[in-house]
Amino acid sequence: MTATYVIDGAGITGLDSFWRAIGEAVNGPGGYFGSNLDALADCLSGGMGTPDDGDFVIEWRDHQQARRVLGHEETVRQLELRLRRAHPSNRAAIEHELDRARAGQGPTVFDLLVMVFEERAPGALHLR
Repeated sequence: MTATYVIDGAGITGLDSFWRAIGEAVNGPGGYFGSNLDALADCLSGGMGTPDDGDFVIEWRDHQQARRVLGHEETVRQLELRLRRAHPSNRAAIEHELDRARAGQGPTVFDLLVMVFEERAPGALHLR
Protein backbone atom coordinates (compact mmCIF):
# COMPACT_ATOMS: atom_id res chain seq x y z
CA MET A 1 0.00 0.00 0.00
CA THR A 2 1.38 3.38 -1.03
CA ALA A 3 2.23 5.67 1.90
CA THR A 4 1.14 9.28 1.45
CA TYR A 5 2.82 12.16 3.24
CA VAL A 6 1.42 15.70 3.15
CA ILE A 7 3.41 18.94 3.34
CA ASP A 8 1.35 22.05 3.99
CA GLY A 9 3.01 24.76 1.89
CA ALA A 10 0.93 27.45 3.59
CA GLY A 11 2.99 26.94 6.74
CA ILE A 12 6.36 27.27 5.02
CA THR A 13 8.06 30.57 5.83
CA GLY A 14 11.63 29.67 4.86
CA LEU A 15 13.95 26.72 4.44
CA ASP A 16 14.04 25.93 8.16
CA SER A 17 10.26 25.58 8.29
CA PHE A 18 10.39 23.34 5.19
CA TRP A 19 12.75 20.96 7.02
CA ARG A 20 10.34 20.88 9.98
CA ALA A 21 7.32 20.39 7.71
CA ILE A 22 8.76 17.44 5.82
CA GLY A 23 10.13 15.90 9.02
CA GLU A 24 6.70 16.02 10.62
CA ALA A 25 4.91 14.89 7.46
CA VAL A 26 7.03 11.75 7.25
CA ASN A 27 7.91 11.02 10.87
CA GLY A 28 5.10 12.65 12.87
CA PRO A 29 5.12 15.62 15.27
CA GLY A 30 8.66 16.70 16.04
CA GLY A 31 9.91 14.30 13.36
CA TYR A 32 13.28 14.82 11.74
CA PHE A 33 14.05 14.31 8.06
CA GLY A 34 17.41 16.04 7.68
CA SER A 35 18.21 19.69 7.22
CA ASN A 36 20.20 19.87 4.01
CA LEU A 37 19.88 18.64 0.44
CA ASP A 38 22.15 15.63 0.99
CA ALA A 39 20.11 14.49 3.99
CA LEU A 40 16.90 14.96 2.01
CA ALA A 41 18.30 12.81 -0.80
CA ASP A 42 19.28 10.09 1.67
CA CYS A 43 15.90 10.16 3.40
CA LEU A 44 14.02 9.91 0.12
CA SER A 45 15.96 6.73 -0.63
CA GLY A 46 14.08 4.90 2.12
CA GLY A 47 14.71 3.71 5.64
CA MET A 48 14.52 7.11 7.34
CA GLY A 49 10.74 7.26 7.58
CA THR A 50 9.93 6.56 3.94
CA PRO A 51 9.42 2.92 2.95
CA ASP A 52 12.50 1.05 1.77
CA ASP A 53 10.61 -0.12 -1.32
CA GLY A 54 10.01 3.48 -2.43
CA ASP A 55 6.24 3.05 -2.45
CA PHE A 56 5.28 6.51 -1.25
CA VAL A 57 4.09 9.88 -2.47
CA ILE A 58 4.61 13.31 -0.99
CA GLU A 59 1.72 15.64 -1.60
CA TRP A 60 2.92 19.23 -1.32
CA ARG A 61 -0.21 21.30 -0.83
CA ASP A 62 -0.18 25.07 -1.36
CA HIS A 63 3.17 24.62 -3.08
CA GLN A 64 2.80 28.02 -4.76
CA GLN A 65 3.06 29.69 -1.34
CA ALA A 66 6.20 27.67 -0.63
CA ARG A 67 7.55 28.46 -4.11
CA ARG A 68 7.27 32.19 -3.29
CA VAL A 69 8.95 32.04 0.12
CA LEU A 70 11.63 29.64 -1.12
CA GLY A 71 12.36 31.86 -4.10
CA HIS A 72 15.33 34.06 -4.87
CA GLU A 73 15.15 36.04 -1.61
CA GLU A 74 15.50 32.86 0.47
CA THR A 75 18.12 31.59 -1.96
CA VAL A 76 20.18 34.75 -1.35
CA ARG A 77 19.82 34.28 2.40
CA GLN A 78 20.95 30.65 2.22
CA LEU A 79 23.89 31.45 -0.06
CA GLU A 80 25.01 34.24 2.28
CA LEU A 81 24.98 31.75 5.16
CA ARG A 82 26.92 29.21 3.08
CA LEU A 83 29.44 31.86 2.02
CA ARG A 84 30.25 32.68 5.66
CA ARG A 85 31.31 29.08 6.34
CA ALA A 86 32.79 28.28 2.95
CA HIS A 87 36.32 27.14 2.39
CA PRO A 88 38.27 29.85 0.54
CA SER A 89 38.53 27.61 -2.53
CA ASN A 90 34.72 27.53 -2.79
CA ARG A 91 34.01 31.20 -2.19
CA ALA A 92 34.20 32.35 -5.82
CA ALA A 93 31.63 29.80 -6.99
CA ILE A 94 29.25 30.67 -4.15
CA GLU A 95 29.70 34.39 -4.79
CA HIS A 96 28.82 33.79 -8.45
CA GLU A 97 25.63 31.91 -7.44
CA LEU A 98 24.85 34.68 -4.97
CA ASP A 99 25.21 37.39 -7.62
CA ARG A 100 22.86 35.47 -9.91
CA ALA A 101 20.30 34.93 -7.14
CA ARG A 102 20.40 38.63 -6.23
CA ALA A 103 19.61 39.36 -9.89
CA GLY A 104 16.64 36.96 -9.76
CA GLN A 105 18.43 34.38 -11.88
CA GLY A 106 19.33 30.74 -11.43
CA PRO A 107 17.64 28.00 -9.46
CA THR A 108 15.87 28.88 -6.24
CA VAL A 109 15.80 26.90 -3.01
CA PHE A 110 12.39 25.61 -4.13
CA ASP A 111 13.83 24.49 -7.48
CA LEU A 112 16.70 22.66 -5.76
CA LEU A 113 14.32 20.84 -3.41
CA VAL A 114 12.15 19.73 -6.32
CA MET A 115 15.26 18.54 -8.21
CA VAL A 116 16.26 16.33 -5.27
CA PHE A 117 12.76 14.84 -5.16
CA GLU A 118 12.84 14.16 -8.89
CA GLU A 119 16.30 12.57 -8.75
CA ARG A 120 15.82 10.42 -5.65
CA ALA A 121 12.11 9.64 -5.71
CA PRO A 122 10.93 10.06 -9.32
CA GLY A 123 7.17 10.53 -9.48
CA ALA A 124 6.77 10.68 -5.70
CA LEU A 125 6.32 14.44 -5.43
CA HIS A 126 2.85 15.74 -6.19
CA LEU A 127 2.56 19.52 -6.27
CA ARG A 128 -0.94 20.71 -5.43
